[in-house]
Amino acid sequence: MAANWFSAPAPVVRRVRGYFAPVNRVAQTPVLFDASEQGGFDLDNPPAPWISLGWVREFARKSGSKTAPVFTGIPAGPLEQIRETLEAQVSLQFLSWTKLTMALATGSQHMNLLASASGAAQAADGAQAAAAVTVQSGSTATFVALAEADAAIFAPGSIIALDVDYTGQTGFVGAPISGAYVRQALTDVDYVRRVTFNVALVSQVNSGGLTLAEPLPGGAPAAGAKLQGITGFVDREGGSFYQEWSALFVIEGSQGERILFHYPRLQTMTGAEEVALPLDGNNKGGLERITLKGQFLALPVTDPLDWERVLCYRSFLPAPKALV
Repeated sequence: MAANWFSAPAPVVRRVRGYFAPVNRVAQTPVLFDASEQGGFDLDNPPAPWISLGWVREFARKSGSKTAPVFTGIPAGPLEQIRETLEAQVSLQFLSWTKLTMALATGSQHMNLLASASGAAQAADGAQAAAAVTVQSGSTATFVALAEADAAIFAPGSIIALDVDYTGQTGFVGAPISGAYVRQALTDVDYVRRVTFNVALVSQVNSGGLTLAEPLPGGAPAAGAKLQGITGFVDREGGSFYQEWSALFVIEGSQGERILFHYPRLQTMTGAEEVALPLDGNNKGGLERITLKGQFLALPVTDPLDWERVLCYRSFLPAPKALV
């Protein structure tokens, strides 16, 4: 049987979808994306460990890689080209405010505002926190088992942070997603939970624990993990820690084709910045949407296929029955 076919024009698209996954900072291992097997995934249900950040706007890629000619002969003439430097940047605006989008749009640590203890002294990045409660065995990424008395502390709609106690360790902290790099030992036992990405919204509470509205980004709690309530998030202009994540951007065309950009390693390269988008066409006193602006520097990886150093993989999945 013969198949109908057509000559595909340049893709017609509306928006860009963004996904991020944590780089293992200790092992310096980014997250692999195989477009041949995973390229057709449901945009609302990305494969693990990718986290959907929804639609983004003003997505722009910029190559800063430089080439130079190699000269030979008399008089000298160009023989070939070599690549002198590798550099690529990505910029965009996030259309949602979440723990992860705020962190990605911030150049340094992104912290959780732990619920404060009664009578605690005020502090810019959160007062002394209320005591953490111990997570029980049987917990999963979507259910946190607690003693009955501990579960009664929380209510549906609470936001929680879940990670281990800080015990004086240095280096990357936060399991399994690194939230900070500690250069010298600290004294705050709650510091790991202040910077952890293992946060979620509580949907239900019963005598056995908490049911979460979304899976914990770090998966099932590690042994010895504890839980605290949080009231929001805070970040700081300055600091020496750089956020680093693997990123995937998907553009879907009107004919079903897809363009995918996979950056194995992206580091945030600017401080926090917001953009105001007028909603009613009036720039003077009208309604505005406040978006988060992110700008990232791509770091190279070595492709084991041929040992070349690369910054980004651009894949194209043609529309069904389109000429290639």
